[in-house]
Amino acid sequence: MEKEISQAVIRRMPRYYRYLNELLEAGVERISSNELSARMHVTASQIRQDLNNFGGFGQQGYGYNVQYLHDEIGNILGLNTTHNVIVIGVGNLGQAIANYMNFEKFGFRIVGLFDVNPALEGKEIRGIPVKMLEELPEFAKENRIDIAALTIPKENAETTAVMLASLGVHAIWNFAHVDLDNVDNMIVENVHLSDSLMRLSYSIANGNDN
Repeated sequence: MEKEISQAVIRRMPRYYRYLNELLEAGVERISSNELSARMHVTASQIRQDLNNFGGFGQQGYGYNVQYLHDEIGNILGLNTTHNVIVIGVGNLGQAIANYMNFEKFGFRIVGLFDVNPALEGKEIRGIPVKMLEELPEFAKENRIDIAALTIPKENAETTAVMLASLGVHAIWNFAHVDLDNVDNMIVENVHLSDSLMRLSYSIANGNDN
């Protein structure tokens, strides 16, 4: 793609995909930008501007073909292929991620679970046994790993990220309480669950309950 797309637009694309998926499940075949706007609480103008970054996809007087737009946004998001995911840190959050079956609907397949706690070794989650972290290099030789989800203490996050980079892992979904921004050759999505709670706290404190 020749022009650079803003991060704000990219962050909205999964939301479009999710709403379009709901429309498909409801049997809706086409929708106008105004109708989509009413559902998503994003202006119709914003929707058109966002989609025009990728070619538009709509027809004047017709709107958007839901299936086509859903498929095209899926292609933009790279969901037309399967991504192999491992989870490092199989505590409560790691187990919740491993058990979340909706990931597979979008092409994310959990292929390995790793921890340093010997008490977890061999425990199966949805048929996948927990392995010790020291086994990861050998596992990586035999399996393609696209994404590693980190649910580990923050003091271990950077060394683990460096190891993952050395093993050829492409991306990190980071739930450790530290931003990983300087890992060579790695794409990192830092997730801070507490940030969402603090935004809610701000809204409550400022009387913004709309």
